[in-house]
Amino acid sequence: MPEDRIRIHKVEVLSDDWFLLQKTTFDYRRGDGTWQRQTRETYDRGNGATILLYNRALRTVLLVRQFRFPTYGNGHDGFLIETAAGLLDQASPEDRIKAEVEEETGYRVGEVRKVFEAFMSPGSVTERLYFFVAEYDPAARVGAGGGVAEEGEDIEVLELHIDEAMRMMADGRIADGKTIMLLQYAALHLL
Repeated sequence: MPEDRIRIHKVEVLSDDWFLLQKTTFDYRRGDGTWQRQTRETYDRGNGATILLYNRALRTVLLVRQFRFPTYGNGHDGFLIETAAGLLDQASPEDRIKAEVEEETGYRVGEVRKVFEAFMSPGSVTERLYFFVAEYDPAARVGAGGGVAEEGEDIEVLELHIDEAMRMMADGRIADGKTIMLLQYAALHLL
């Protein structure tokens, strides 16, 4: 049991601005039974959800392009092509992802199907991400999408044939992990 292997000694808040950054000092009981003191910083941004919208008849997917400063700071142009996503903010993953889809893409979806959940960067980020898929109907567009300007969002909606999306993933134009995972899922199970 984890409580038999971990003893937390100290938790320091390093930042509580955009999200919560903490430094934790703990003892960890190794597999050989010895205890080792360790320190880790964790970034808590809450849990999130993401979704790949697809149209089986057209063999298309809906993705979004938006500026992501951390990628820009790491040598990328910063404009990532991604699946629609957002933080849960106390809502259920299903309810939150339906709202995010409408905010970001302008499409309203009914039924969403959870395909898996994963920790995307477990060495430092606490976030658990819930992955969904849903079929979209081109007639179900109820708005322009683009995100919420007050939250700094400036989102472009992209409708791509699955073959083009897979080429973009292969050549690096799609470099977002959650999007790659859902495109691979779609190629294997949906389209």
